[in-house]
Amino acid sequence: MAFFLQDGNQLFTGALVLMLMIAVLEGVMMLIGVGISDMLDNLLPDMDIDLDAPDTEAGGVLTKVLGWLRFGEVPALILLVAFLVAFGISGLLIQMFSESLFGILLPGWLLAIPVVFLALPQVRFVGNLLRKFAVGDETEAVGRQTFIGRVAVITIGEAAAGSPAEARLRDEFGTTHYVMVEPDNGETFSQGQQV
Repeated sequence: MAFFLQDGNQLFTGALVLMLMIAVLEGVMMLIGVGISDMLDNLLPDMDIDLDAPDTEAGGVLTKVLGWLRFGEVPALILLVAFLVAFGISGLLIQMFSESLFGILLPGWLLAIPVVFLALPQVRFVGNLLRKFAVGDETEAVGRQTFIGRVAVITIGEAAAGSPAEARLRDEFGTTHYVMVEPDNGETFSQGQQV
């Protein structure tokens, strides 16, 4: 236990303690009905990250880094927790090897810089794993083009050239749509007829 509280390890131990505090706070807030993750995602701006775009603005590099980390595809709180865990464990492991090989701990503030760069690929790995499970926006909205080839039943009126009638059809989601149909040639469609 004394190893975690030594001067060179306090920064990395602090990251792990902060991660545990976030987990406890998230659990308590979920019991109340408010999630920190939702609040954090709502505070942060919506970003449409395109990794192929050239750097035309001052925030271009930051945007590319955040896109590389899967920011916007995975909740920000999960990426923050992944960073804290990766940063804390990587730093403590390096300090453990340093103490066992050289008998001293490296200065924590000096070691923090390379540990950040070691933690970022780990956050990307977690982001890649979790983006497959992240819930995105889903819709059952369909375009008129999806009605082509579907069978409809005339519900009201008689359809003739220049005089459309109402017809009912179901889309691939089972939603009922009412459309106006009109035959192309000299045919007529009467009420109850399938078209």
